[in-house]
Amino acid sequence: MSAVMNPNSEANRLLNFSERLDINLLDKVVGCMYTGQRTEQMEAQTVLTTLKEHPEAWTRVDAILEFSQNPQTKYFALQILENVIKTRWKALPRAQCDGIKTYIVSLIIRTSSLPEMHEKHKLYLTKLNFVLVQILKKEWPKNWPSFITDIVGASKTNEWLCLNNMEILRLLSEEIFDYSSGTMTQAKTRHLKESMCGEFQQVFQLCLFVMDNSTNPPLVAATLQTLLLFLNWIPLGYVFETNLVPSLISKFLPVPMFRNVTLKCLTEISAISIAQYPQYEKHIKDMFRDTLQQLQQVLPLQTDIKAVYSKGSDDEQKFIQNLAMFLASYLKEHVQIVEKSPELHEQLGNTLRYVTLISQVDETEIFKICLEFWNTLSSELYLEHPFKTYTTASYFPSSLMKTPFESQSQTRRKFYDATLSTVRTIMIERMAKPEEVLVVENDQGEVVREFMKDTDSINMYKLMRETLVYLTHLDTVDTERIMTDKLHRQVDGSEWSWKNLNTLCWAIGSISGAMHEEDEMRFLVTVIKELLGLCEQKRGKDNKAIIASNIMYIVGQYPRFLRAHWKFLKTVVNKLFEFMHETHDGVQDMACDTFIKIAQKCRRHFVTIQVSESYPFIDEILLNLRSIICDLGQQQVQTFYEAIGYMIASEADDGTQASLIERLMALPNQIWDETIQMIKANPEALKDVECLKQFANVLRANQRACISLGNVYVHQARFHTLLLFSRF
Repeated sequence: MSAVMNPNSEANRLLNFSERLDINLLDKVVGCMYTGQRTEQMEAQTVLTTLKEHPEAWTRVDAILEFSQNPQTKYFALQILENVIKTRWKALPRAQCDGIKTYIVSLIIRTSSLPEMHEKHKLYLTKLNFVLVQILKKEWPKNWPSFITDIVGASKTNEWLCLNNMEILRLLSEEIFDYSSGTMTQAKTRHLKESMCGEFQQVFQLCLFVMDNSTNPPLVAATLQTLLLFLNWIPLGYVFETNLVPSLISKFLPVPMFRNVTLKCLTEISAISIAQYPQYEKHIKDMFRDTLQQLQQVLPLQTDIKAVYSKGSDDEQKFIQNLAMFLASYLKEHVQIVEKSPELHEQLGNTLRYVTLISQVDETEIFKICLEFWNTLSSELYLEHPFKTYTTASYFPSSLMKTPFESQSQTRRKFYDATLSTVRTIMIERMAKPEEVLVVENDQGEVVREFMKDTDSINMYKLMRETLVYLTHLDTVDTERIMTDKLHRQVDGSEWSWKNLNTLCWAIGSISGAMHEEDEMRFLVTVIKELLGLCEQKRGKDNKAIIASNIMYIVGQYPRFLRAHWKFLKTVVNKLFEFMHETHDGVQDMACDTFIKIAQKCRRHFVTIQVSESYPFIDEILLNLRSIICDLGQQQVQTFYEAIGYMIASEADDGTQASLIERLMALPNQIWDETIQMIKANPEALKDVECLKQFANVLRANQRACISLGNVYVHQARFHTLLLFSRF
């Protein structure tokens, strides 16, 4: 082929517009472009690009489309035509524009009217449709005012032609309403939208006609897909003042082939706000009632949806996802309409049951849909009346304590109590991994340190944490009961697994501050005691590493409790020092990260003499500094120095502060001094990699200490300067 493709070859005849186009040669070049060797492909690309950019190339499109036997060549011809329409349409004579338009329409009709042609040339037909839509964006409505009438009239003559016309209408809707930004001016876009809305009645009647009368499944499916695109912009009267919604629910929702697209249509309708259109409230309620009745026939409430999803076909899995989207969308927008309608309370309860069942499906995207709904619901319930009075409840009758609004909000909460208890369990069992956790179980079941932060998991955790905090505010006792029961099952082994322990502890850490201080103290003491006992009970480094990482995560999340209970804080810090000697991958990192978090949030407690103590705890830490950090890596040591810096920075007395800084930096200063002495004795030592590492490590430790100490680092800076210049 390369012989054919060299610059002097016959392939260049394709660029000679004074000769008749050789279609067979063009097919050959296009084929080489897709199947030839790399060099041949590059040569073919050069010829085809030159041909495509030629200003007269579009005049050969009709011959290519008529006589080429290669689908890829036809696609290439349509690319040429598409480029002309987008860039030079206004410059073409009117007669040529009309000729191109007429030719493309006739080609579409010819290709789409027969079922065998429709299926055989599906990709080619799709490209033809796209080219026609590009023409429409230039011509309609000014130069083609009868387009809508023409396409609707043609659709009634042939079902397969109608099917393709639905695709054209869908593409046109997408181009105008979804993808117009950046491709058309705002004025042009507005004009096309107004034209589409003004003539939409004919299109809508065609859709209803097909839905009511057609027995051609592909045509009905295409009509529903097209209707789905229309639903986010058509006037509300078309939705609620016709038999569209009842037809979707009663005729198409029960049919497996149409079930998914029907649910998508209903989801679009459910997202419509009717706050300014109270006349449609009855229609929204009827839609909810009728849809739930059909759903119970299709998917009974007794169904194990989690199991059905795991074993289901692709369509069945999509159905469950679409169902989640419909239920969540409807309840977010219209739940209060349903709540004030007692006749719909049973359906509302069933809907909540469906969402809780779907929330247990082991698929992240489906869970996100449900999670967003639970977050919206729990936040609404909490923010209606965010403050509960615990202390006065036993002294006054509840009826005297509650305002009418509070009583109403409590009644609303009571309706959701049982559901939200189930949701709490789901949130705890599925809690995502927080950013602070470094020791995790990988896909192979191994306990490892995580190096890459999972952004999706962190975002999921933040939303789950917010939701669980709202749920805890709504019923602290229930949240504590569920967590305590699950912790007991970890200890007795009935639910023991790394995954179960992790999700439970991440959930416990996520609700810090959501309980009253006394309740939080009692709860946290129980949790830590149980986890420490579990750590003693379990054998094996992997088990202990997982438990240790969870203990560190939880204590780091509860600074309020640590500040209020010095002995517990001291015990926790000493435990962290023990973990700093643990060689299991990731445990030391997490111990240091937890230590710096505690140092930031409880800094004053370390430099203050506590009750029953003879001296501040910082003195004990500095006294044992070398033994504490002896097993840490350099990066971990630097984190440790920054943590101690936060403590020292909170010391109010300047003299004491200077003394503490001197003691903290004694080891780095000693290493610095010894290294300087070694270099002074042997300048060649500067070429030694280990010597340079010593320098770098000391400087990094000073830099991290400076970050936390702030201005008071000047004490160390002066000493370091004197030390440096005294040695040279």
